[in-house]
Amino acid sequence: MKLVKVAAAVVNQTPLDWLGNRDRILAAMEEANLSEASILCLPELCITGYGCEDAFLSADVQRTALEVLREIAPQTRDMFVTLGLPMTYRGVLYNVVAILADGEIVGFVPKQNLAGDGIHYEPRWFKPWPVGLRAEVEIEGRTYPFGDLVFRIDDALIGLEICEDAWVADRPGSRQARIGVDIILNPSASHFAFGKHEIRQRFVLEGSRAFHASYVYANLLGNEAGRAIYDGDAMIATGGRMLAVGPRLSFHSFLVTTAVIDLDLTRMYRARSDAFRPDYQGSQQPVVHVPFALPDIEPARSRFDRAAWESSAELKKEEFTRAVALGLYDYLRKSRSGGFVVSLSGGADSAATALLCSLAMRMAAEELGFGALKDTLKYIRGVQDADSIETLTATILDCVYQATRNSGETTLNAAKQVAEAIHAKFHHFQIDQIVELYTELGAQAMGRPLSWNTDDIALQNIQARTRSPGVWLLANLRGSLLLSTSNRSEAAVGYATMDGDTSGGLCPIAGIDKAFLRQWLSWMETDGPVGFGATPALNAINVQAPTAELRPQESGQTDEADLMPYELLDAIERAAIRDKQSPLETYRQMLALFPQYDDEQLAKWIERFFKLWSRNQWKRERYAPSFHLDDENLDPKTWCRFPILSGGFERELALMWQAVRHEGEA
Repeated sequence: MKLVKVAAAVVNQTPLDWLGNRDRILAAMEEANLSEASILCLPELCITGYGCEDAFLSADVQRTALEVLREIAPQTRDMFVTLGLPMTYRGVLYNVVAILADGEIVGFVPKQNLAGDGIHYEPRWFKPWPVGLRAEVEIEGRTYPFGDLVFRIDDALIGLEICEDAWVADRPGSRQARIGVDIILNPSASHFAFGKHEIRQRFVLEGSRAFHASYVYANLLGNEAGRAIYDGDAMIATGGRMLAVGPRLSFHSFLVTTAVIDLDLTRMYRARSDAFRPDYQGSQQPVVHVPFALPDIEPARSRFDRAAWESSAELKKEEFTRAVALGLYDYLRKSRSGGFVVSLSGGADSAATALLCSLAMRMAAEELGFGALKDTLKYIRGVQDADSIETLTATILDCVYQATRNSGETTLNAAKQVAEAIHAKFHHFQIDQIVELYTELGAQAMGRPLSWNTDDIALQNIQARTRSPGVWLLANLRGSLLLSTSNRSEAAVGYATMDGDTSGGLCPIAGIDKAFLRQWLSWMETDGPVGFGATPALNAINVQAPTAELRPQESGQTDEADLMPYELLDAIERAAIRDKQSPLETYRQMLALFPQYDDEQLAKWIERFFKLWSRNQWKRERYAPSFHLDDENLDPKTWCRFPILSGGFERELALMWQAVRHEGEA
């Protein structure tokens, strides 16, 4: 047996946090060294942070990244380590992995396939490196190999696939396999999305099997730059068999996952495979020989640090809870905010937002320990005096119910019950007099009284907008982060008041649809995440029909009466926006999915969706930043672009109505 201990380290980095990023890298390296790992894979662009955006183009950022790399290099004694950073070659910028061994820089491998879809914009800053090209770079008078390289330490060959490289059909690993690479390292910055872990797991396992190699995958961890959340996936596989999997969505600043691989075993698999066709002569792959001796080690058991929640029958709900809780916790501490403020209306969206803030604190305390959590938030006034997670949550989270004459006891009591259950501070503001003052100003300007018959939307919106200054004031007084509470379904059709319920610095649920959110709240009422349990007080929310509660109570206002059933709205949104179907194509699909609705009523709802979607792009452009959770995101800054001014699908809607009427006559 030829045994080698390898490690995948995940780190929670912050763009341009030079000292913090360096120290977390060094801490991960130290832990890997203490566990006697010889080969360590750290994530893509971990020195700078992945989310630096246009700062990557700064020459000073590039210089500083190289300086930090050189500071770290001496600490790689007895190890072979990958570290990501931006680097230029002949005036062109590349996304590069630096290879260090035994205290020295030994080479640089640029990324060959750039992520330019979805929330990723790598081609804006970087160029892809040509396959098979090897060059040299000079740093401080020393020359280093730079390009499409593999590395030899002892008699082991090591190759790299950098994140997107493994997601394409022509993977670099397939070329590296033809010259007998033993280990492939994949430093990644792959954002969280529902179900994405399973996809990664497949290409790690399949890479290790098809390439007859061991495969080490290390992803970033946490809410790095504001919108994207990284789940900290760490996997080590060999010969199509998973050896080690690290915990996901952790609140730790770094984690190290290790496994012992047997080079002789993967070589045996290669030797007996009829499919393996070596290409030693034709291969363009240059090999860098590294003077590094792999130590003799003892066999070790496989290690799976997967939490119980990973096998839950409600995995999507578990992932949503933990991803958003981690995103909120990181956003709070990285923005140095003094806490959270939520305008708690007694409805589903604001209740979900407040509950997720509470869960962020509970989950962080459970994993880090209560004392360590307090230490990470020690800059917040009153945190050090908290003697329990309940008192800490009360210090961190303020919930405000703001009543007008159209508010009812049902929503007030629901808001109180939820705030009490999650141990938040609860405030009850009466704003009806302020609403009346604004209404009088409007009447003066129009020269007539305002009424619900003639001024419905304006009278609704002024209530929502009047709620904004009070919570902003409280947030300013606390130095806290005001959270807006609008969901993705509302964003699709503009069912939100700008500068009202959209007010805030962060909108944690804007990436999720209302139908799922209601299902999640029901689950939270009765079951809840593994290890944390249910929140029965949510029953007061879940028994209500969703309502903006802005019209007089005798009107019986509900969201679905104003719009359409939420499940239908979300299905139309997926067809029209995610899948880019025309109104007629959407109508055909909805006929099959929702046979319980009348054909003409379906067409009216679809027309309403397309018209509201087109009119309200300007609102989506102004939404507070939100977390990316799936491929149905509507955030125009990172995912779903649409013109603010457009033709509004008039021709396409006319074609749909022609088909509806023709089929009705038939």
